[in-house]
Amino acid sequence: MKPLNPLLLAVVGLALAIAGWSAAVLGSRYGMATPVLPPTGLVTMGVIVVLTLVMGIRVLRWRNGKKKKMLNPFLAAWTLVLAQACAYTGAMLLGWHAGIFVQLLQIWSLRNSQELTWLALGMAGGGLVMIIVGLVVERFCRIPPEDGDADSAKGLPGPRPGKAKGEGEYAYRGD
Repeated sequence: MKPLNPLLLAVVGLALAIAGWSAAVLGSRYGMATPVLPPTGLVTMGVIVVLTLVMGIRVLRWRNGKKKKMLNPFLAAWTLVLAQACAYTGAMLLGWHAGIFVQLLQIWSLRNSQELTWLALGMAGGGLVMIIVGLVVERFCRIPPEDGDADSAKGLPGPRPGKAKGEGEYAYRGD
């Protein structure tokens, strides 16, 4: 798998911020409800973050040699996929709710209750936490290079002949 690209996460977040802002503007213009997740969404985000961290710490402990038992390769792959999904979902939630938060700030003085504004801010903060945890756990899943695997340290320009692009990031396939 390819590592997460923070620029792509930023683009996803920005696109959804524009979409969230537009949805909030159109919703308020036509008298519809503001499209914010309910407070139980924060609980769900917390469960996902804790699960991702627990699985990531298991992989990290194995990688650092603190576990004698062999790590299930499917567990490691699921952990990596979960970390990346957590980061992308966090970028989407952060962008959407940040856009809504910006629109709600524009009409701050016109509203009697600011519950939706604080909820949108909380959801955006939860999305940011999901991004951070996803990126950290993804780093946990990286396999350190083996001895003799450092091409640039030997003075060789670029990868060895026959070495696939992107190799040595998460797994090594000895074809």
